[in-house]
Amino acid sequence: MIPVMEFRQFSEQQPAFRVLKPWWDVFTEYLSVVMLMIGVFGCTLQVMQDKIICLPHRISSGSENICEVNRSLLLHMPSNASDVLREMRGVKNNLDLQQYSFINQMCYEKALHWYAKYFPYLVLIHTLIFMVCSNFWFKFPGSSSKIEHFISMLGKCFDSPWTTRALSEVSGENPEEKDQKKSGTSRSNTALSPEESSLEKTQSLRSIPEKVVVDKPSASVLDKKEGEQAKALFEKVKKFRLHVEEGDILYLMYVRQTVFKVLKFLVIIAYNSFLVNKVQNKVCCEVKEIRDVTGYTVFECNHTMAHLFSKLSYCYLCLVAVYGLTSLYTSYWLFYRSLKEYSFEYVRQETGINDIPDVKNDFAFMLHMIDQYDPLYSKRFAVFLSEVSENKLKQLNLNHEWTPEKLRQRLQTNPNNRLELQLFMLPGLPDTVFELTELQSLKLELINNVTIPASISQLEDLQELSLYQCALKLHTSATSFLKENLKVLCVKFDDNRELPNWMYILRNLEELYLSGSLSADSSKNIVLESLRELKCLKTLYLKSNLTKIPQSIVDVSSHLQRLYLHNDGTKLVMLNNLKKMTSLIELELVRCDLERIPHGIFSLTNLQELDLKENNLRSIEEIVSFQHLRKLICLKLWHNGIMYIPEHIKKLSSLERLYFSHNKIEILPSHLFLCNKLRYLDLSNNDIRFIPPEIGVLQSLQYFSVTCNKLENLPDELFFCKKLKTLKLGKNSLSILSPKISYLTLLTHLELKGNHFELLPQEIGGCCALKRSGLLVEETLFETLPSDVRDQMKAEGGALL
Repeated sequence: MIPVMEFRQFSEQQPAFRVLKPWWDVFTEYLSVVMLMIGVFGCTLQVMQDKIICLPHRISSGSENICEVNRSLLLHMPSNASDVLREMRGVKNNLDLQQYSFINQMCYEKALHWYAKYFPYLVLIHTLIFMVCSNFWFKFPGSSSKIEHFISMLGKCFDSPWTTRALSEVSGENPEEKDQKKSGTSRSNTALSPEESSLEKTQSLRSIPEKVVVDKPSASVLDKKEGEQAKALFEKVKKFRLHVEEGDILYLMYVRQTVFKVLKFLVIIAYNSFLVNKVQNKVCCEVKEIRDVTGYTVFECNHTMAHLFSKLSYCYLCLVAVYGLTSLYTSYWLFYRSLKEYSFEYVRQETGINDIPDVKNDFAFMLHMIDQYDPLYSKRFAVFLSEVSENKLKQLNLNHEWTPEKLRQRLQTNPNNRLELQLFMLPGLPDTVFELTELQSLKLELINNVTIPASISQLEDLQELSLYQCALKLHTSATSFLKENLKVLCVKFDDNRELPNWMYILRNLEELYLSGSLSADSSKNIVLESLRELKCLKTLYLKSNLTKIPQSIVDVSSHLQRLYLHNDGTKLVMLNNLKKMTSLIELELVRCDLERIPHGIFSLTNLQELDLKENNLRSIEEIVSFQHLRKLICLKLWHNGIMYIPEHIKKLSSLERLYFSHNKIEILPSHLFLCNKLRYLDLSNNDIRFIPPEIGVLQSLQYFSVTCNKLENLPDELFFCKKLKTLKLGKNSLSILSPKISYLTLLTHLELKGNHFELLPQEIGGCCALKRSGLLVEETLFETLPSDVRDQMKAEGGALL
């Protein structure tokens, strides 16, 4: 006898697949087992017992149909035939055992109906087909891999210790909050459109609420290993969803196998109902071919298992009927309900996680199947489809990784003399940052999904915030805190849509630095809202692609003191608005493709510093108008194409710092040195060949640079500028350094590299403040100095060190 357990290979190989078996699949599986037992039992009887027993018949063979005559005689036998019957009893047929066996075999093959012979085998074959068909979608290569991955993720989401603790963090709510959310969602449901209300809502999700136990904060901290598992699991779910939602092969495979089972059920019922009556006990057998062997052609046979097979066949038909009705219900469920869409509406209402997305295609179908097994699976699994839940879990891991102690080790003092914390390319902002109450400046770079919570109010000393390509959101309380406390805001962005809207309400903000594209091209308006609310704004820095000065800047002109406009080479036109900024004391127009000095600048009577770096200035004749700027002390015209310095420069008597480096100046006018208040003069990287002796007038000069020019000699009057501390003469054509260098007793930095000197004057030792580290000269030239001078310079340098 064949054990039923041998047929387990036709069912699923992994017990975990049971979660994708709804009640009708489980029920039909049990029906298949019963039908399989009927088939195995019938086959066993067929093999182990005699199939048929036959005896020869003595009726004359003259009749055309001996079996029909025999049946009629048996049915219409007269009442006085008992004597005849008694005469036939105990008749000897003179046949031995081998002949009887031969007759039985021949009659079994010739006379017994095929249905009576093969009924057990048919039952066995049909049942095996049912079993294979019910589990075919678990075996098909195109669907089995998706099912295995899905079951693996489902088990991790439901059973792992990490999952339980994570769900407590993201789904746990106070009863009051939950009631408020439920009441809010119930009111919102009344406004749903008919299309929205027709979304699939699994009844079991409503009837089985999940109670989530909220752990204490001390017990909910995830360790590093669990955090890595969380990250991997979320990524796996995300990628699996994108992959599975592309097709519907699982749905189609299940529909096809269900339709096949229904068709097979109809076929089995049809032919079995017609042939079940063919299983009879009495069988008349007429085999003329064996007359020469046995002496008879007609035999009366008894099918020994006909009665049992008849009962088994009726039982089998009943089981097939129940199986078929169940398959018909499955077909109704498949085609009546929208199984390629799955809504988590009730999960969103119960958990309060409103961003759980609805899914489609095979992903939706598998969730519908799981709901038939246990709706709690899909409810817990839904949490891992939520970006909010993922962010909360990432936040827990981030807080665990970045402890307050670790953050304090990264604190540094920035150029503004503020205690600063810089965080770079983190998955989020650790909540532990807001425990650093001594923090004064926070700098965030390349951090996405940053949310500033209300706990930022703990940072009472925070005054500076820098955001470099960060998408930042603020809690309402955090907005109020920054509105009152923030003094400096730096924002670097790629798109003007990244500009924070709350920036425009920081009424106590004093410095604003914006770096990024404020307009897509020169034809579009600049996207910068009014800064009128920034009543305390004094410094504004814009590094962008401006074509004109935005009106939003003019709105703060009454109190704006420093304006820095750094373009990307885009030509800046329409500068008349500059006239309105009468409070400016510093102005920078860098890389604005200016060809002339803007006339609007001449109205800025309070201006003290002007920087026109990297423009396209060729002539600066307009400089004469600067004489009205009585407070102008610093003028930077470097990195342009200026060919000459006009004589009107002498009228800028208040200048203290003048930058003419990186131009094309060849001749220095003597009138330049009538600006006798100059303390800083940079003429490097030009084509100057001669320095006028009038330079000796600059008795306040402390810094003088003429590097990278074409000087061949220096006027002795240069060394009368006795306040010089830095003198840069490198990369010229000088061959002699005057002994009068000793007059510069305050000199601390002297650059001589790149000239044609053969030796250095020993009088250089008279520069008492000059150390070896401040003397930039070739080592061979330094060796030409007397040894006592060299030792003195080295010794003094070492003592200072």
